[in-house]
Amino acid sequence: MIFVTRKAQFSASHRLFNPTFSEEQNEATFDKCNNFFGHGHNYVLEVTVKGLPDPLTGYVIDLKQLKRILDERIVDKVDHKHLNYDVDFLHGIIPTVENLCVAFWQELAGHLPSGELHAIKLWESDHNVAEYFGAPIEIPRYAIGQETQRQGVTL
Repeated sequence: MIFVTRKAQFSASHRLFNPTFSEEQNEATFDKCNNFFGHGHNYVLEVTVKGLPDPLTGYVIDLKQLKRILDERIVDKVDHKHLNYDVDFLHGIIPTVENLCVAFWQELAGHLPSGELHAIKLWESDHNVAEYFGAPIEIPRYAIGQETQRQGVTL
């Protein structure tokens, strides 16, 4: 088995909060990541595909195709966006690096022309990273509404 990894980068903002928590619970749980207007990261996404090389090309997956798929299915949708509000497939989830890995997997699953999706690794910073291997996980989705209002500002 051969493992091939493609990296992609994007910049995005998010706010970590649970709308079922009180403001105090959100502050205690998410601290500065609960900033009402969000905060940003320069993310590095690594997607690993596994398989046997095609005998005619030597590729597990054509990396040009993988780049196009990553751009179309993920990067173009999240780059320079607010992950809580601007990205349809993330609507209602708490956009932790863990949940983003699962959501990105769901966006890619079934869309590779060859090989098999093996892992998604997402670097939120030089110090924080999550890695997901596709085990079934149900990400809770919360209604977004009143909890996005504060001091006359609605997002």
